[in-house]
Amino acid sequence: MRLGVIGYGAIVRQALACLASEGASLEVLICLTREGSGGRAAQALEAFRGSLAREVLIVDSLSQFIAARPGLVAEAAGHEAVRECAPSLLMSGVDVLLVSAGALADQSLHDSLNVAAGRSGARWSVCCGAVGGLDILAAAKLAGLEEVVYASRKPPLAWRGTPAERLVDLASLKQAQVFYEGDARGAARDYPQNANVAATIALAGAGFERTRVRLIADPLVTRNVHEIRIRSACADISIEIAGHPAPDNPKTSLTTGFALAAEIIRTRFL
Repeated sequence: MRLGVIGYGAIVRQALACLASEGASLEVLICLTREGSGGRAAQALEAFRGSLAREVLIVDSLSQFIAARPGLVAEAAGHEAVRECAPSLLMSGVDVLLVSAGALADQSLHDSLNVAAGRSGARWSVCCGAVGGLDILAAAKLAGLEEVVYASRKPPLAWRGTPAERLVDLASLKQAQVFYEGDARGAARDYPQNANVAATIALAGAGFERTRVRLIADPLVTRNVHEIRIRSACADISIEIAGHPAPDNPKTSLTTGFALAAEIIRTRFL
C-alpha cells in the first residue's frame, strides 16, 4: 500500500506507530508538508522507515504528492489543509480520510468534495476521531432524529488560543463556564482546533444547523469530556467519553491518533 499523510504532527505519528505495532506494511509512506518543513518532517517520520514503510518520501507540493500515487491519503493538518488539498486529491482519483471534519462546515467545500468524488469515483470519509457512537447515531437518523445535543467539556487551558479567551478568564475559573451555545456550524467555524467532534456528529446525524453544541471550560475536569444526547423515534441515547488529552496538545484527545489508525486498518488492511 502507498499511504499518503498530510501533516506529521502528534496525530499522524501516533497513528503510524499504531499501524507499525499492528504489523502493517507499506510500500511507501508519502508525507505532504509545507515548503521549508521538509527537514523537520523527515526527522519526525524517519523512525517509520523499515518498521512500517520500505520508503519514506517527503514532498512540499500538492502536484508532487499526487504524482507519488498514494492509494489513500489521511489528513491531520487542519481546516486549511482540507481546503487546499482534498478537492484536488479526489479529482485525481485518490481516496481521502479526513480528521479535520470542522472544515466541512463550509458548505461550498463540502459540495466540492462531493462533486470531485462523483467525477473521479474516489471516496472521502471522516475519521471518528475522539468520539464514538456514530453507528447508533446513523441508525437513529434513519428512524428520525428529534434532537442531537453535543457538549464538549475541557480543562480551561485546553481552550487557550481560541475565542474563549475573550469571553472568560480561563486562568482564574473556579467552576464550569459555558462560553459557546449554538449550532455545530458556528462551533466548527469559530473553534476550528476544538470542534471537529461537533462537525463529525453533525455529518453523521442531524446536520450542522440541527446539531446543538455547548462548549465548556471546566476547571474540575482533567480530561476532554464529550457528551452526546440523542432523542429519536427508535431510542433515547446518552453517550459520555472522557478522553485523555494528547500530551503535546491538550486541544486534541489522545484517542484521535488511534482512531485514525483503526480507520486505515479497517479500510485498507482487513
